[in-house]
Amino acid sequence: MRLSARVDYALRAAAELAAAGAGPTTVGELAKEQDMPPKYLENILLQMRRAGLVRGQRGPEGGYVLARPAADISLADVIRAVDGPLANVRGERPEHVGYRGPAESLQQVWIALRATERSILEEVTLDQVATGALPDRIRQLAADPAAWD
Repeated sequence: MRLSARVDYALRAAAELAAAGAGPTTVGELAKEQDMPPKYLENILLQMRRAGLVRGQRGPEGGYVLARPAADISLADVIRAVDGPLANVRGERPEHVGYRGPAESLQQVWIALRATERSILEEVTLDQVATGALPDRIRQLAADPAAWD
């Protein structure tokens, strides 16, 4: 699985917002805390706002806050907001890609891969990331030495 810088920044900023609680956090504060370019982060936050994940607050006490409780926003929600569907093949959803002959079963592999990604990314919430209270299943997967290779 390959995550773009856009997704990485979005997830890190969302985790910061989850940790911040109800008070707004500026783009500058988010960028500084996570060592990200502020202009690039601003564009990402606009995408997240359009997706209904964050709200912008104007004024001297302005900034961004999560639009819903952090426990109600999954990592998959954030990824879809900034990068589209979780798994695609050449920009297409796996169910729309057809193969012939010996490669025909690849479509099932791509669909299974997407299902596995979903099962993890939809299970983990921003609250769990921000507090470090990841689900046991996730901790067990990450504890396997083979997962680090």
